Amino acid sequence: MDISSAGLRVLRQIAESGSFTAAAARLGYTQSAVSRQAAALERSANATLFERRPDGVRLTSSGLTLLRHAHTVLASLAAAERELTGTAPRAELVRLGVFLSAGAAMLPAALAHLTAADPQITVTTSEGTTPTLIRALRAGSLDLAVLTSRPPHRPFDGDSPRLHTETVTDTELVVAASSTGEFAGRTTVHVDELVDAAWIATPSSDSEPLLGVWPGLPGRPRIVHSVRDWLAKLQLVAGGFGVTTVPSRLSPVLPPGVNLLRVDGAPPEIRRVLVARLSGHPTPAIAAVTRAITSTA
Repeated sequence: MDISSAGLRVLRQIAESGSFTAAAARLGYTQSAVSRQAAALERSANATLFERRPDGVRLTSSGLTLLRHAHTVLASLAAAERELTGTAPRAELVRLGVFLSAGAAMLPAALAHLTAADPQITVTTSEGTTPTLIRALRAGSLDLAVLTSRPPHRPFDGDSPRLHTETVTDTELVVAASSTGEFAGRTTVHVDELVDAAWIATPSSDSEPLLGVWPGLPGRPRIVHSVRDWLAKLQLVAGGFGVTTVPSRLSPVLPPGVNLLRVDGAPPEIRRVLVARLSGHPTPAIAAVTRAITSTA
């Protein structure tokens, strides 16, 4: 096979982003360039590597096989570049992904613990939804990820390579509302009262979940603000511009003017926080970061 490193990077990015369009945006290519690279890869491999689906692009079993070897090839090329330029890192690096609210609730304490216990380890972080982080783990763009799941907490999916997961903690989903608004002075709200509420939600897509709206809402939500940033969402809540859902463990970092409400009239929504990596024996650095996350949760 005659496969370029650029082709392998395209393969990895398609696996991570789940679409040709998103892969092109992240790589700085045109979509047609990514499509040409994908077609060239399939010709060189003499195999179908990509499965086009309504919710995006997945790698076939042949694509996953090539991706596994791409990890090794691209890591070796990166190591060679560092050695040739004299920029080999002195610290052990762990690339950590966290779901959208974990950065505020968990990350500072975990990194502080790690700095004290294992100062030789450097952690870089990126934020995303659980589906995005799972794709990044499988594509080799992350070493470790903090994910969330809802009952019945089944395995995330049947794709390969398999993931090793470890439960960190369970947390209850609650509603964040203005402390001076309609629900002022209350600790609970009935689910029927939320039907007509103005919701502040994270944008969703075919492959990404809708975040910020109560899952058991008996009716179509009225979304008035579509915002990804958690601080922006909570500041909008504090200003009385709507309500949103948050894990209860966010309570220590809430801005002034935000009140948390448990929801009556509906089953409790429990979210499980997990740390995940590819199966196999972890490196000492990955194991140390895992310990820091689980010990400070």
